[in-house]
Amino acid sequence: MATKALFNTVVNWFIRQRIDQIQNFMDHPIETQKGILFSQLFHAEDTEYGKTYGFNSISSYQDFKNKVPIVAYEDFEPYIEKARQGHKDVSWPGYIKHFAKSSGTTNAKSKFIPISAESLEYCHMKAGKDMVSIYTNNHPENQLFTNKNLRLGGSSELHANFNTKFGDLSAILIDNLPFWVEITTTPSKKVSLMAEWESKLKAITSEVKNEDVGSILGVPSWMMVLLQRVLKETGSGSISELWPNLEVFFHGGISFKPYKDQYSQIIGKKINYYEIYNASEGFFGIQDRSDSDEMLLMLDYGIFYEFIPMDQFHFSNPKVVSLEDVEVGKNYAMVITTNGGLWRYLIGDTVVFTSTSPFRIKITGRTKHYINAFGEELMITNVESALTKACEVTGASITDFTGAPVFMKENESGAHEWIFEFSRHPDDLERFTDAFDHHLKTINSDYEAKRYNNLTLKRPIVHIAKPDLFYHWLESKGKLGGQNKVPRLSNDREYIDPLLDLNK
Repeated sequence: MATKALFNTVVNWFIRQRIDQIQNFMDHPIETQKGILFSQLFHAEDTEYGKTYGFNSISSYQDFKNKVPIVAYEDFEPYIEKARQGHKDVSWPGYIKHFAKSSGTTNAKSKFIPISAESLEYCHMKAGKDMVSIYTNNHPENQLFTNKNLRLGGSSELHANFNTKFGDLSAILIDNLPFWVEITTTPSKKVSLMAEWESKLKAITSEVKNEDVGSILGVPSWMMVLLQRVLKETGSGSISELWPNLEVFFHGGISFKPYKDQYSQIIGKKINYYEIYNASEGFFGIQDRSDSDEMLLMLDYGIFYEFIPMDQFHFSNPKVVSLEDVEVGKNYAMVITTNGGLWRYLIGDTVVFTSTSPFRIKITGRTKHYINAFGEELMITNVESALTKACEVTGASITDFTGAPVFMKENESGAHEWIFEFSRHPDDLERFTDAFDHHLKTINSDYEAKRYNNLTLKRPIVHIAKPDLFYHWLESKGKLGGQNKVPRLSNDREYIDPLLDLNK
């Protein structure tokens, strides 16, 4: 125990040194970002992409905007495929040895995101250390390295392709972690890299139930599945009974709002919750204060940020701004240029700035995940806020959900149709629906206008999901674990119709 305590003290001392560097980019954000942009351009000027778009002649941000196009994955895919086939100097210097495979949530086709040595070390790995550094700085009494840190990744098998490897980002990270992380982490590397979800879940439960876990890291939905399995296996009354030293949950991938009440109940004591914003394309934000779920935009990870105001997103030539010109409270689509060789890449996420000194953000949704069939412009943040209120009013708790429009027919108004899976059912479904509808009107004036006298939109249509409906649907798609999820909002019926069929 004394050895563990000494290790904890030494590690904490080292990682706190990073706080000074974080403070530096908080104090000098624009200078930090300009330095990253021109460093990236210099490093990649002799690549195929750099030569195509004249990186060596770019001397200002305006030059960069004029010469380098904004791209979606489909636009950039030929360069990625060339790098996957073993070509060097395609969009980043040298060979790219790892590619994070991601199906995304709007397209069944797999995407392969390049993970260069630089992005692995100076973005993803650096962010992992920063999570702990920030938490340690806020909680000097922590005992993170006295106890085990439980990680939960996705399907983590790595596959070979020419001279490259591809798989979940979690597999790439686990395969490259330093030894000192493995010493303090559970489950073991062997179990973490198992591919089949059910076998993996059983193996993880077997390993972690006898550990003294101090922190957990994962996607809220899948972590909940694991914790429920652990409680069932051990017969414990709560997670805190099993792991009395649990102090923090680092979570990301999906919104934590629908799960907050469930975690409070299953854990059985107050712990800290820290949100992170990571993706295959990069690690972008970390909650840096215990009393706020806003995330600090991490500006020195080799990522240059640009933003498109969502009210211009569908224009043929939308306005694009750098960090210097963003506004608090405005919804933006995020564009990234990375040290993995992505250039002006539309990641598909939308964010809102809650502060510009320092730059803090909240995730508001996806550029393709919203409902705007009738001009209502319903975003995921609207829905989550309204659901929180409806659950409070009716004593309900939601595990998962999805929604889509019901389109107008002849003289019949449209509607929004929802499937909700409850861990605790509302005392009255009609009252729940009315409360949900009422709070959507309160927080979204466009929705309220379309609901006026049922002229455009009728009252929401609500279905109660069978137990584990979303789990079984994802299982049928081979998408259990990790950051896989059913899109919670869709502007068409691509997802809700199969789920309704499965729910019959």
